[in-house]
Amino acid sequence: MTIARTGWIAALLLGLVAAGIAEPGRGAADDAWPVKNKLLGKDGDKSEDVSGIACTKPDGFPRSCLVIDDNIQDAQFVQLTDGKLIAGSSVNLIKNTFKDKALELDGEGVAFSNGFYYVIGSHGHPRDKDHKLNPKTDAAKIQAKIAASSQIVRFRTTGEDGNASDIQPTPRLRDVIASEPALLPFMDLRLETNGLTIEGVAIKDDRTLLAGFRGPVLNGNCALVLSVEVANLFGNGKSSDHRLHRLSLGDGRGVRDLAPFGERILVLAGPVADGPGAYAVFAWDGASDSVELLKELPFDPKRKPEGLLPLDKTSTGLRVLIVFDGDKEGAPTPIEIPGSGPRSSSCPAG
Repeated sequence: MTIARTGWIAALLLGLVAAGIAEPGRGAADDAWPVKNKLLGKDGDKSEDVSGIACTKPDGFPRSCLVIDDNIQDAQFVQLTDGKLIAGSSVNLIKNTFKDKALELDGEGVAFSNGFYYVIGSHGHPRDKDHKLNPKTDAAKIQAKIAASSQIVRFRTTGEDGNASDIQPTPRLRDVIASEPALLPFMDLRLETNGLTIEGVAIKDDRTLLAGFRGPVLNGNCALVLSVEVANLFGNGKSSDHRLHRLSLGDGRGVRDLAPFGERILVLAGPVADGPGAYAVFAWDGASDSVELLKELPFDPKRKPEGLLPLDKTSTGLRVLIVFDGDKEGAPTPIEIPGSGPRSSSCPAG
């Protein structure tokens, strides 16, 4: 191949990348922002199970944020700058035990609203890839783990490192879930059998909690989000009033995270099943059942995006930070996505 021909091909490829027709490659772990100090995981080691992040303000730097790892009972304060995370102190959220051994919250999502952080547990059957838990002989342990993860914990904060007060766990969402006919059959089932598992949370208009389900996915392509008033979960009222949204996120994809951005909710979508799969970001108004596909994410399909944090607006859309379960300290990686996209077809009602 001549030098001139090689140069012509390179110029063509660069032109395609600039036009957005081709991508220069999949997002890699070495694109990640560094983490100063240490994000803590199981047994005090570096976290490899980061599952969510939220901050006290929606934009600007630096920001005070909270990160969760789904294998421990704590959450951890971090300071976010444009290009780096600085890990701070931890706050204990629950004290559940079984036979004197601590049980994890299995925290899968975090949100901030009106002076409170909210951390949501998975509300599902404990992860058990190797099927070590026997449903008969380990029934008490399984139920204890489900009870530990079936909580939402909120606490008041000024945003300063270590500032946490009025820590309030509530199990009431489980009762709301049990009152919904579309969700009840999937409660306490294993994830690999399309069992119920929550992985995203957001607070809309400071009063409505949105819980996004990784599973079940109905009819193969309809992911679910449950809308419940915060006052019914933490206040004196105990109503099970709710609304169930059905979002078309693609074949076999459920909700992996929810994050408010302006008047919309960003939805991180990914496979309900374990193993490699395609992830994407959608935009949703938080009220209807209609979503826009903003971007299919370009990461290696073996990686598992678990958390989504809006960073700032760009000339063509917005920049978000993605954190990964399975990567050391979440490998926080920025990526630009468009501000609008094609609408997905609607899911059947009921």
